[in-house]
Amino acid sequence: MKPIWIVDDDQSIRFVLEKALLREDLPTRSFTSPREVLQALDAATEEDGPQVLVSDIRMPGGSGLELLTRVKERLPGLPVIIMTAFSDLDSAVSAFQGGAFEYLPKPFDLPKAIELIRRAVDESQREDFAGDKVDITPEMLGQAPAMQDVFRAIGRLSQSNVTVMITGESGTGKELVARALHKHSQRAAGPFVAINTAAIPKDLLESELFGHERGAFTGAQTMRRGRFEQAEGGTLFLDEIGDMPFDLQTRLLRVLSDGNFYRVGGHSAIKANVRVIAATHQDLEQRVKEGAFREDLFHRLNVIRLRLPALRERREDVPMLTRHFLQQSAQQLGVDPKRISDAAQNLLLGFGFPGNVRQLENICHWLTVMAPAQVIEPKDLPPEVHTPVAHLPASNSEPDGGNTSASLSPSATEADTKAVAYSSASPAVPPVALNVPGADWELGLEAEAMALLVSGCPDVWDVLCRRFEAKLILTALANTRGRRIEAAQKLGIGRNTITRKIQELNLE
Repeated sequence: MKPIWIVDDDQSIRFVLEKALLREDLPTRSFTSPREVLQALDAATEEDGPQVLVSDIRMPGGSGLELLTRVKERLPGLPVIIMTAFSDLDSAVSAFQGGAFEYLPKPFDLPKAIELIRRAVDESQREDFAGDKVDITPEMLGQAPAMQDVFRAIGRLSQSNVTVMITGESGTGKELVARALHKHSQRAAGPFVAINTAAIPKDLLESELFGHERGAFTGAQTMRRGRFEQAEGGTLFLDEIGDMPFDLQTRLLRVLSDGNFYRVGGHSAIKANVRVIAATHQDLEQRVKEGAFREDLFHRLNVIRLRLPALRERREDVPMLTRHFLQQSAQQLGVDPKRISDAAQNLLLGFGFPGNVRQLENICHWLTVMAPAQVIEPKDLPPEVHTPVAHLPASNSEPDGGNTSASLSPSATEADTKAVAYSSASPAVPPVALNVPGADWELGLEAEAMALLVSGCPDVWDVLCRRFEAKLILTALANTRGRRIEAAQKLGIGRNTITRKIQELNLE
């Protein structure tokens, strides 16, 4: 292990710390001035450099804050502990702003000082380990067996031109995998073109994919190349393929079958030299059964399938990803990267992450901005990590009592509010007395809102309002045995309003 470097012009301080650290089997090296430290750094190798630097703030040969700045320029990941008298607390603030790990007030309690240095040593070793891993896997991170299977599949597919289907929940990194497949393929020199088929209106999607000729429709004043032509010689990534309109699926099937397509309004076939990679978070087999997705297109796309695991299926990767995203966010914002305590890391390990890796990335960016200290503690984590909302049964399932309820899971969408309307024969649900403070539901709402905001949901207001209204209406209908007029009266709304809401929320 590398030594702990101690810098202090007071011989007694150096002696006490040296003896105490040696009793803990921690090697030391002492200096009397910042100048000696900088000279030693110039001559030091990677093996005999410092594990941790403990420096006084006021010394005849220079300032500890100046030394901190110089050391951080050379070793940005080195934990530096600044020793300061109580009268120097203003300097301690400056030390934190300069990237110090912690400050140690004089006179200090020796056991507490050793404990602090121990924490710094642990942090330094974690940083060393994290740095090695990031260097090894700069594109994608993951040591879990499920992710290693994905990496092996990318390697096997590197020399192939076969069509690939990537499946997985939202936020698992499907586009990252698609880019990796392109980068390590024989088409790496060609373009990588991505299009989200769910984000483009149906009327424009055909032109986006295949291009159009001049005069093909109103507003088409010039000829335009589509994404297939833009991706010539490279890779076309079709994200959220499950949402592609049915009539466009036919045109896509033709391209995959014979490699030719026509621009909108065009009469000449264009040869497509493109590798297609598709991705979806939906169950395409179920979409085929429902008649919403062509079975022949499904089989064309589903030549090789890569399933990306949810983050809750690869919890051992959470610490590595957390460190990576904290470093990435700090770099983007131009600040020193923050570190996370073991207690805070354990809370993250126990969280369900409905938004998967994207949600963890957003949390780390939020912490980089909002956490008050350099070391992130449990109290600094956003509310949803402390009080994760339970995934209740979906609204189209019936619990033992036969009563149907709308889902309140963090990943719920508009489909979650659908439920079977209560008929007049359904048993009434008696009022339930809740032995909880009246504000508890507001705390749950706050945690639910934060979970959706952090996950990047674009329409949080509409999602939560729809679920709130659906829950109120379903509860009132259960209480009145499905009698709508009576339910409307109890809710304080008109009968036309409740009828319209039932239709809007798909509660029929």
